[in-house]
Amino acid sequence: MLAVGVVAEVFDPRPGLPYFDFALCTDRPGQLRTDIGVPLTVADGLERLATADLVLALPWADFRIPPPRAVLDAFVAARARGALVAAHCVGTFALAAAGLLDGRRATTHWRFAALLAGRHPDVAVEADALYVDEGPVVTGAGAAAGFDLCLHLIRREHGAATANAVARDLVLPSHREGGQSQYLAAPVPEDCQDERLGDVLAWARQNIREPLSVAELARRALMSRRSFARRFAAATGTTPHAWLVNLRMTAAEELLETTDLPVEEIAHRVGYGSAAVLREQFVRRRGVPPRSYRRSFARER
Repeated sequence: MLAVGVVAEVFDPRPGLPYFDFALCTDRPGQLRTDIGVPLTVADGLERLATADLVLALPWADFRIPPPRAVLDAFVAARARGALVAAHCVGTFALAAAGLLDGRRATTHWRFAALLAGRHPDVAVEADALYVDEGPVVTGAGAAAGFDLCLHLIRREHGAATANAVARDLVLPSHREGGQSQYLAAPVPEDCQDERLGDVLAWARQNIREPLSVAELARRALMSRRSFARRFAAATGTTPHAWLVNLRMTAAEELLETTDLPVEEIAHRVGYGSAAVLREQFVRRRGVPPRSYRRSFARER
């Protein structure tokens, strides 16, 4: 039921944003029993997959038993005609059973990663990833990581500005760095529950165009740099430097998508001294230079 709630909320129509024609489907339409006992009525059968641009396999209770052949064939047919196929949590087992993950990297809930690897040796299982994008096939980790997967799919197809708008509406971080393990006992960086650190992070977001440093953040938190780094990692699961870089990259993406500002100006607005520095960071972390990224979303704008 959690997975159904995740995808229904993320792809819910929102004014001013791309419209998603969202539907649930199953091989047995009608009333289904969920894991929390609340009945769920699903009207559409597998024929709905024949026209879907995105097919997302959700987790189910008996995932250790492969889905019916008709379900697997529907996934294969969707991929063959060019649809993007993805899976959340143990939904990955369905794509693996369909053969869509052979020779690819994939992830699932960390608790069942070893089981997936043992059953499907042709799949390169990355147990610590929040999601793995293999182009036409994308897989995500368990539970709340479904939000990370869905926001990544929106960011990939419609850009950071749209993904950020959806995330803000859901009161979620638009992008989390790192893997599953860091979130097992730690809050996410954008929602830090350490009050002193939270104030510092909020200040950093408001002053992103300044040449922020870890030393400056530590000073504002009234800590030594070493103590700040240790407390930051314990509270967020990442390093202050990685958090700052991700903050700047996300801001740069949105400016590239939504404005016609020169790259040099964008670099200054997100805290870099020159366009060359922004380009270096952008290529390293996003795989393309800023101008190429902007061209990719020019039609969307």
